[in-house]
Parts: sequence; structure tokens; C-alpha cells
Amino acid sequence: MASTTRVPKAEITGLYGYVIKRFSKKLLGDVPESVEVTWHNRPVLSTMLGIGRKSDKWNQLDPNLKSFAHMAVASMVGCSWCLDYGYFHAHNAGLDEAKASQVPRWRESDVFTPLERDVMEYAEAMTATPPTVTDELSDRLLAQLGAPAMVELAAWVAVANLYTRSNTALGIESQEFSKACPIPLARRSTSHAASA
Repeated sequence: MASTTRVPKAEITGLYGYVIKRFSKKLLGDVPESVEVTWHNRPVLSTMLGIGRKSDKWNQLDPNLKSFAHMAVASMVGCSWCLDYGYFHAHNAGLDEAKASQVPRWRESDVFTPLERDVMEYAEAMTATPPTVTDELSDRLLAQLGAPAMVELAAWVAVANLYTRSNTALGIESQEFSKACPIPLARRSTSHAASA
């Protein structure tokens, strides 16, 4: 696969590099381009990896809802890497793969519950510039999720925006991890993508 990154990939070296490459290959089968590009600035890489590790430990919001929210952000922003990885992760984590595969076209799909739709709407509303989160949507989610999970949802969507926007700006694209999933990942509808 030819690199399309806007910053060239760096050669990952040293003990820390060896550990990252070994872990990445074990987990994903390949080293993520995002790691190869960010290797140019190891403090940034360490911070990004640390945020990921710490936010993965949050446990007040249902893992399926977190997955759908992150993938909704990735689809809206156009981060093919995050969308591909998010679906691959949902598959490997035993989440609802049939639903996860439909996140890019969640508005047209009939597989989602009202709560799941509200979570993805919230993720997109937070991602819009400027954000378009309404009191009504927040109130509905707060009533269904409770305050701890609502706070986690907002922070999770903010973290998703960090990764999706960084990857998109750096030209990091899908590495096709989701090809391991038996259900193909749906594509975002062109009518909604044009209006977003």
C-alpha cells in the first residue's frame, strides 16, 4: 500500500520503537501509519497513546455506544483510518458488529435503537463546527444514561475528534484492518455527506 501521508513516515527505532512495533503487529497485524508519522515527535506520540489507553479504561458508558459514537465522528470528519480501525475494534471486542457496520449510514439504517441514534446524533452535533448540541438532545441522553455516562460520552466524542481530525489533517488513511470482519462496512450516504 502506497503512503498518502502529508508528513513522511519515520523509521521506528530503539527499544521503545521495538515495543510499539511488536505490540502493533500483535494487535493489528501491522504498524499503524499514525504511529509511523507521529514517531517524528515522540512526546506527542506518547501523549496520544496515553490518552487512548486512559480513555479506554472509562467504564460508565456502554462499549457499543462508545464504539458507535467514535465511528459516527470518524464518518462525519472523513477519517477513513478511524472508521476502519473502529469497526475492526468492534469486531475484535465482541461488540455488535451488525450495528457497527451500519454506523456510516445510521440515519438510513433500521438496526439502531432510539438511544443509539441519540448517541450518534450527539456525536455528530459535538463534531459540527460550531457544535450544534441542543438542550433537548442533552436532556434525553441525560435521562437515559445518567450523569456519569453523559460526561463520559462528551469526553469520548472530544477524544474521537482529536484522533480523527489529526489523522485527516496528516493524510493518514485506512489500512483496511476491517477486511478481517465478515460483514462489510457500509459507506456514508452521499446525500447526507453532502449536507453535513
